[in-house]
Amino acid sequence: MSAKPETPTGRATLSDVAREAQVSLATADRVLNNRAGVHAKSIARVREAVARLNYRPDPAAARLARTRSHRLCFVLPTGDNPFVAQLNTELHANRVWLEDHRASAETLEVDVFEPQRLADLLRSLKDRCETVVVMGLDHPLVQGAIDELVEHGCDVITLVSDVPRSRRHAYVGIDNVAAGRTAATLIGRFVGRMAGEVGVIAGSLSLRDHAERHLGFNQVMSAEYPQLTVLPTLQGKDAPTLNESLARQLLSAHPQLRAIYCIGASKGISLALKAEGRARDVVFVGHELTPAARADLLDGTLAAVINQDPGHEIRSALRQALARLTHESVHADQERIRIDVYVKDNLP
Repeated sequence: MSAKPETPTGRATLSDVAREAQVSLATADRVLNNRAGVHAKSIARVREAVARLNYRPDPAAARLARTRSHRLCFVLPTGDNPFVAQLNTELHANRVWLEDHRASAETLEVDVFEPQRLADLLRSLKDRCETVVVMGLDHPLVQGAIDELVEHGCDVITLVSDVPRSRRHAYVGIDNVAAGRTAATLIGRFVGRMAGEVGVIAGSLSLRDHAERHLGFNQVMSAEYPQLTVLPTLQGKDAPTLNESLARQLLSAHPQLRAIYCIGASKGISLALKAEGRARDVVFVGHELTPAARADLLDGTLAAVINQDPGHEIRSALRQALARLTHESVHADQERIRIDVYVKDNLP
């Protein structure tokens, strides 16, 4: 057994690990970064050497030693979803920070409501980047594509909407069940003791975040507000025109409609409420503080908005991606995404 090496900092280096394990420096690096293509016996020797030498990677040295930029790919929904636009804006705002950390990011858009298209795009990224950050569908095809990326040695982080049964390394987003429960409490309190019906419009219940919000919403409504009947959920694929059409259908078919909860992108619903003259008597609660949602809060169309900070989410995804590369620790409290509730009186 080799003695612990003496270094200026008193800590073992990756070269020490490679020498102790009797493998090349490149092989030791592949093992520590969970890259494919290393024999099982070599993996075992490297891990034994890490334990014997009490090896801890030096994050600063790892960044300086990189000869090329770490490549990140963000896979986001196509279309004109204003919250996705905010995510893109925040990613662009962090490009200089990324450059300082020897990293770069590109954005790819796909129809996330089509699992085959999303899965095909994910598979195409195997040799294009080291980390994939994806906001997509919780579907077996997507799960399989994520697992293939991980098997190939690519890190995967899910953003906003999770795919928890996959081998993804981290999820960045709010507790969506809690967000749905919050929406139900707000609607129940705003409506009061009046009996009536509540409409629900989702983007798609195949999206994990929408399904979890739906679950939390129904938990609270059925247990605490039995005087309100929750109508069958309509799915508008976050398309403003379809959202408006579905909202008009609700308003026309249900004269006792007391509230509308929009689980996804809410653009289009406020137009229907205003056109039908119901903006003041139907309680409307939605998600994400977009510019349009801010305007709807100020004119009274929206009663409340449940928000997640897109800037915090992008920064958290970037930090966690680079932390995996340099083996830095991640502080859970720093990465926890809060649920914010805004009414017109507390807008930031």
